[in-house]
Amino acid sequence: MMLDNPATKYRPFVGVDLPDRQWPNRRIEQPPIWASVDLRDGNQSLIDPMDQERKQRLFDLLVKIGFKQIEVGFPSASQTDYDFVRSLIEGGRIPDDVTIQVLTQARDPLIDRTFEALKGATNAIVHVYNATDPMFRRVVFGVDKPECIQIAVDATTRIRQRMAEAPETNWTFQYSPELFTTTEMDFAKEIVEAVMTAFGARADNRMIVNLPATVEVATPNNYADQIEWFCRHIKDRDALIVSVHPHNDRGTGVAAAEMTLMAGADRVEGTLFGNGERTGNVDIVTLAMNMYTQGVHPGLDFSNITPIMREVEHCNQLPVHPRHPYVGDLVFTAFSGSHQDAIKKGMAERRDHPEAVWAVPYLPIDPLDVGRSYEAVIRVNSQSGKGGVSYLLEQEHGIELPRRLSIEFSQVVQEVADRLGHEITSQMIYQAFVDEYLAKDSPFKLVGHRLSSEPDSPRVSLEATIEENGDHRTIQGEGNGPLAAFIKALAAAGHDVEIIDYHEHSRGQGADAEAIAYVEVRVGDEAVFGVGTDESITSASMKAVISALNRHFSTRAPAPNVTADTLA
Repeated sequence: MMLDNPATKYRPFVGVDLPDRQWPNRRIEQPPIWASVDLRDGNQSLIDPMDQERKQRLFDLLVKIGFKQIEVGFPSASQTDYDFVRSLIEGGRIPDDVTIQVLTQARDPLIDRTFEALKGATNAIVHVYNATDPMFRRVVFGVDKPECIQIAVDATTRIRQRMAEAPETNWTFQYSPELFTTTEMDFAKEIVEAVMTAFGARADNRMIVNLPATVEVATPNNYADQIEWFCRHIKDRDALIVSVHPHNDRGTGVAAAEMTLMAGADRVEGTLFGNGERTGNVDIVTLAMNMYTQGVHPGLDFSNITPIMREVEHCNQLPVHPRHPYVGDLVFTAFSGSHQDAIKKGMAERRDHPEAVWAVPYLPIDPLDVGRSYEAVIRVNSQSGKGGVSYLLEQEHGIELPRRLSIEFSQVVQEVADRLGHEITSQMIYQAFVDEYLAKDSPFKLVGHRLSSEPDSPRVSLEATIEENGDHRTIQGEGNGPLAAFIKALAAAGHDVEIIDYHEHSRGQGADAEAIAYVEVRVGDEAVFGVGTDESITSASMKAVISALNRHFSTRAPAPNVTADTLA
């Protein structure tokens, strides 16, 4: 049960004293060094850890995306990891420009086993850690500060020795003061400097110091303050590659990574889509694509994001959320009517100015940049409006509804959506449009027509054959153009029709193109829309008027009877 006063049990985080912090005024202008930990940190969080086949598939995917540093396991703690590292090296599966990274605890037998696993590697990072947080020093390991430092120094010395014994490998050393964010800053500085001395870190022999937020315990600005403080106060900063490893316990892992890069970090460890223990590691896809939307190429290739997502889902046996930023199946999809209308207008402007800076409402990135089409941007359910309906008819069926007709037809679609109770497809929308405006053929039907005109005269004479309640009759009229003549002919036959609005356009291209006409007419006291299609724009306009008359005289059902079954 939640406490009425949580302050009796929990205390707020006390941040580092940094009143002159500089990072809030900085911008991310270049990508960090990326290090994937999917195969180690990510793998250990899975219900069913990856087998060799899934590990190899994920490793190959990470290489294809562009990662140059990949943590491949904890070979001293897992035979499966040991065997996988050996298979990568012995199978020649590691590109020359890719460095594999392995983790080890600060114990000599485990360090030795780690180097056995790495024998023959071209490039390798050996990552050692020990717990520096005061609670862990006291409760878990029972060591004081000097003893804690000695553990780190001894492990570093052993690793340096083993590296010297295998000069054929291009070695990099990495040290993590575990739970950096809850370690006293002065002590974190002290132990890292002791490790730097033991390793012999210099500007020409840099080591990685990884400063993890192993458990996210505070707002991300605190992590940034700690990184800026550390970078300011550590000796020989140019001898270090400062790395961060944000976790996501508070749901702010991405923000923490961004702020620590602004604060001076050089490198980020994380996983694709944020998989990791508890609430996960930092999500590298989101972090990288955030940079991309600010005009900074992340140096990773997510041009075809859907196959990447599916491969990671297979390897992790975990689904990616449908609303995951940049990636989820629904992330570029709008159901809301107001959102759809804004997107439709933004996309129309984009077509007119394709060279302009990307600026489409509700879409921070062009879906095409990550291999997504525009087909799924707008989908329709009971929450949708005219903008979404019009967009789908235009994009997928070449039907450009005039605004007032769009408003009317959206109500037809709304009735269908309310009745079905779930999303309706573009094909269902089109079928509803056909049923409502094109399929009605009684009481009137246009059978044929003949036009004639005098040279140099705008006047047109029309003779048309229509079917009215099953009977054929010939009507005649004259006017300034075919449509005006048809209206006069209808009036002469006893059907007064007044044109309020008219639109037309071609649908399709080349030999398969057809004309489509939209009319709004007044019949008696009712304003009613009609739509007609034909190879001839003249015939299409007359059919549109017939469509309006049929809708006027017919008893309208609440909505066309469109169901999923009718489209099967």
